[in-house]
Amino acid sequence: MTTTSRYGEDQLLRARMALASEVERGSAVLSSRVVEAFLNVSRHPFVPVFYREESGVHRSWRDDEVWLREVYADRVLVTEVDGVHAEDAGPEGVSGPATSSSTLPSLMADMLDALDVRPGDRVLEIGAGTGYNAALLCHLAGAAHVTTVDRTERLVATARTRLREAGFEPTVVQADGADGYPAAAPYDRIIATCAVRRIPRAWLDQCAPGGLIVAPVGSAVARLTKLTDGRAVGRFLHRPVGFMPLRDGTDAALEAPEQQANSRATEVDPHVLDDPGFAFWADLHLGPTVVRDGHALRDDADGSTARGRGRTVVLGGPRDLWRTVEAAHRTWLDRNRPRREWFTVEAGPEGQFVGYTAPGGARSRWDL
Repeated sequence: MTTTSRYGEDQLLRARMALASEVERGSAVLSSRVVEAFLNVSRHPFVPVFYREESGVHRSWRDDEVWLREVYADRVLVTEVDGVHAEDAGPEGVSGPATSSSTLPSLMADMLDALDVRPGDRVLEIGAGTGYNAALLCHLAGAAHVTTVDRTERLVATARTRLREAGFEPTVVQADGADGYPAAAPYDRIIATCAVRRIPRAWLDQCAPGGLIVAPVGSAVARLTKLTDGRAVGRFLHRPVGFMPLRDGTDAALEAPEQQANSRATEVDPHVLDDPGFAFWADLHLGPTVVRDGHALRDDADGSTARGRGRTVVLGGPRDLWRTVEAAHRTWLDRNRPRREWFTVEAGPEGQFVGYTAPGGARSRWDL
């Protein structure tokens, strides 16, 4: 029995209405056009199978008596783990990192609201994923104006098929997202559903003057307006995010060995990095060459490492990376814990920067 035959139209409409209401409640101010898109575009055709985790193992969850409720809840639905799509997973399940998912709907709504898509806008989406967000974009802009790219043939083919079956036929392309898609440029709107450390130059070049770019930069979503001089400037959205990183389909996560040269007591509990507000501030101070994974740090420039363990930090390499976290925590408290939406972001040919002006007028700037 297919999903559409199991559920009646009234039941599906009630499910969409419940999700649209939940999405609207989760945002202080949300465009009525975005809420209307969630009300009219079904999610279930794009996630017929997804994973749920059980004791560290991801197992496929197919249509059952509570499946529809889960699909239309405000939840992330993992659809690919370590390159294995949920539909291809065996009964033994899959272990490894999640590599594709259907994003939290309320976060999708915030990002679409920030993107401010109008009918006829030329839209580029980086990260087709399941195709659900592309379907929402098609509803907002018109399918003929939407281009979406992803990294693997499997993801692209599946998204293209499901979009077509749902009545949408945007341009769906297998490509390295960092390169954008120059064939259909320029774009009035560019949105990414994967995290980047810096806005790729191709996105800046392919965005039309006056156009908008909405993309997760590290642990926050940046909203930038393209200027006529080639720069894009803007601010961050209020909510923290945790998107999967942009990949090209050929790269693999690099695991650097931890160099346990010594350990020492730490001034701050490593769990301070679990606070999204401080984590954003700390990442700025750690700099563009430092990779952070939870309480672990690695500097790709000099090989220094740090890992917080309780009230102790284990260090490796030529410098003490954790000193930067401790110092950043002191200044964060001194500045009264500034919020990410108070920061500016600028990307251009001469560099990419985050800026902050304190209430007293003191200005700070960090390289991305």
